[in-house]
Amino acid sequence: MQLNQYGQIIAEEWQRSSVIRNEIELDLWVVMPNHFHGIVIITDNVGANGRSPLPPSMQSDCSSLPNRSFPRSSMQPKSLSSLVAGFKSATTKRINIARNSPSSPVWQRNYYEHIVRDESSFQKIRQYIQTNPIAWKIDQLHPDCPSKW
Repeated sequence: MQLNQYGQIIAEEWQRSSVIRNEIELDLWVVMPNHFHGIVIITDNVGANGRSPLPPSMQSDCSSLPNRSFPRSSMQPKSLSSLVAGFKSATTKRINIARNSPSSPVWQRNYYEHIVRDESSFQKIRQYIQTNPIAWKIDQLHPDCPSKW
């Protein structure tokens, strides 16, 4: 993907996420024209045995299953929902400044997550993210493809 000005903002803020949030590591990610994929590894409070005591809902990536939207007041600090909310907020603010459109929506309300339970699943998700830009070229929403709508 060749990123435009707004894609660059998304990439910068995603990379900044792991700098300002010590509890996460970023694995593979990609900015697409109409969506974003990223694998997040939550590392905070990992015990001596290497297993995280965090609930499974916090040990996720942002790729497949719908997630509820939580009001800001009920959001747990250092959670996946907190990370996504902060990321969306920062990118929306910067994109709206760049396009001089205050208060305009940039993201859909929800996001998708999937708990990675084993190495095989992890590799399949990574492969999906790596090949997603190729799939965009044949996506019916791609401007060069005839619409089926």
